[in-house]
Amino acid sequence: MLRQIIHQSCLAGALVALGTSQSLWAQDEALSQSVKQAMPALSSLYLELHQAPELSYHEQQSGERMAAEFEALGIEVTRDFGGHGVVGIYRNGKGPTVMLRADTDALPIVEETGKAYASKVTTLDAQGNQVGVMHACGHDVHMTNLVGTAQQLIQQKDKWQGTLMLVAQPAEEVGGGAKAMLKQGLFSQFPTPDHILGLHVSASVPAGKVAIAPGYALANVDSVDISVKGRGGHGAYPHTTVDPVVLAARIVLALQTIVSREVSPLSPNVITVGSIHGGSKHNIIGNEVKLQLTLRSYDPKVREQQIAAIERLTKGIAISAGLSEAEWPDVYVHQEESIPSTYNDPEQTAKVRASIAKQLGDDNVLEASPVMAGEDFGLYGLTPAKRPITLFWLGAVPAVDYAASQASGASLPSLHSSKFAPDYPVTIEAGVQAMSRAALDLFKK
Repeated sequence: MLRQIIHQSCLAGALVALGTSQSLWAQDEALSQSVKQAMPALSSLYLELHQAPELSYHEQQSGERMAAEFEALGIEVTRDFGGHGVVGIYRNGKGPTVMLRADTDALPIVEETGKAYASKVTTLDAQGNQVGVMHACGHDVHMTNLVGTAQQLIQQKDKWQGTLMLVAQPAEEVGGGAKAMLKQGLFSQFPTPDHILGLHVSASVPAGKVAIAPGYALANVDSVDISVKGRGGHGAYPHTTVDPVVLAARIVLALQTIVSREVSPLSPNVITVGSIHGGSKHNIIGNEVKLQLTLRSYDPKVREQQIAAIERLTKGIAISAGLSEAEWPDVYVHQEESIPSTYNDPEQTAKVRASIAKQLGDDNVLEASPVMAGEDFGLYGLTPAKRPITLFWLGAVPAVDYAASQASGASLPSLHSSKFAPDYPVTIEAGVQAMSRAALDLFKK
């Protein structure tokens, strides 16, 4: 679901050619060597997951594989939680509960990376269309990282006390997985976490590095449908009609005044009209035009302001055209798909950053800017009461590709691209070291 944009200045230190992980990381030599020893098995797991992607709400085999990996480590497992979600609990004495989360679903994309291990999976989508399936958003890396981190923490259980909570979450791409797990009682049937950690691969940060944004990291995201009504008729007699295409055009332009003239310029927000459909023939004025919007913001009050303004503006345009109340546009907010902004708790995030810098080296931890992409990870910090969460970006771009992009100015394949291909060995090794170190320190603190 994400396409991150990391502030260019924070990448200045990344221009140095990247060597092997051995030259970059050795702050905790025991952890570093343990992760290196685990890499052959983790690489194999990644390749298996990459070649067996499943769409949102269909992650049965992915969930089962995660459950099996957890059970092999002696972790107490609950399957099919909130759909095909998996919850793992490992109790290691008295102490805080630290929750680590990974998402498991893939996207309806035909992979075009040219890799020997590229996904060749096809399936039918909800509309009955034959589609390819690809882990184009890095959830295969996320799952592998969760397993690898669990391995490290259990191997080093003499260094921490508390409860490790592992969440393999389905349906992130459609904004439904976290809601379903929380609704089923994630924080009532299992321990309520004192600390919640997650990561997401980055398609703009070099592999071997991470980037962290304290405070707002990702946006509120809402899908909104507007049905613009009119009075149809013959194109030769427009004066006898109320043309919904013209009304829709007025609405499209008016929506941007919400961003530029109603919301404070100090409060970032975006309104995108992603789809507009209406009419059937050149010389027919139809009765209805349908618009599909995406709203983005950080502050929940701005989100409410956007929705209220859309309802007011669309109603006002309909009234100005002489339409009755029954003919006013319908504005429908898809609450089931709405996700809140991800707010990285500043105090916890500072500790996590320090831990990762201690493990990977300070030069390999970058400051990230907030992005307008969305992630349902933010929900875990709001339910049932506010809990500290931190999500950090895990660099995934091969060093050679990153250097070539910097030299030429050419764009790198983004997340959700059919050509997105992370440098998975370097990415996974850095991710497991980073999350393991952060979790160990949170348990200690």
